[in-house]
Order: sequence, then structure tokens, then C-alpha cells
Amino acid sequence: MTTISQTAGQPLSPPSSGGFLRSLVNGASALLDFLERRAAVKTLNELDDRALRDIGITRSQIEDAVYGQVKAELTRYL
Repeated sequence: MTTISQTAGQPLSPPSSGGFLRSLVNGASALLDFLERRAAVKTLNELDDRALRDIGITRSQIEDAVYGQVKAELTRYL
């Protein structure tokens, strides 16, 4: 016969494990997002000024556009 040595109402696993896993997933997601945005900035920096002008940004606006800080003058092109 098997006996259960758990008191009723107590969880089987420590309550902090879910928070730790959630934090780990959130951290991995943030890292992937950062790497993706960094790659986008690098790709846009490799374009010439004419190509950037064609998509409606200048070289000084690349990071603002990639990181979502669109200025009012850019919104008319979107």
C-alpha cells in the first residue's frame, strides 16, 4: 500500500518554480527580440542613403524606426 505524505492544500512542487520558468522564458524572449532588432539596425545601416529615403527614413532615424519610436513626421508615410 502506498501512503501519501502531503498535507491537504499544499502544492506538490515549490511555488517559486513557475515564477522561475516564466522569468527564464521572458528573458529568452527579450534576448531574441534584442538580437532581432540589432540585426535590423545593422541591415538598415548597410543600405545607401537613396534606399533609406525610398522607405521614408534618414540614417539618423534608423534606430528610432527599429525600436518603435516613430516620430510624427514618419507617421505620414506609414
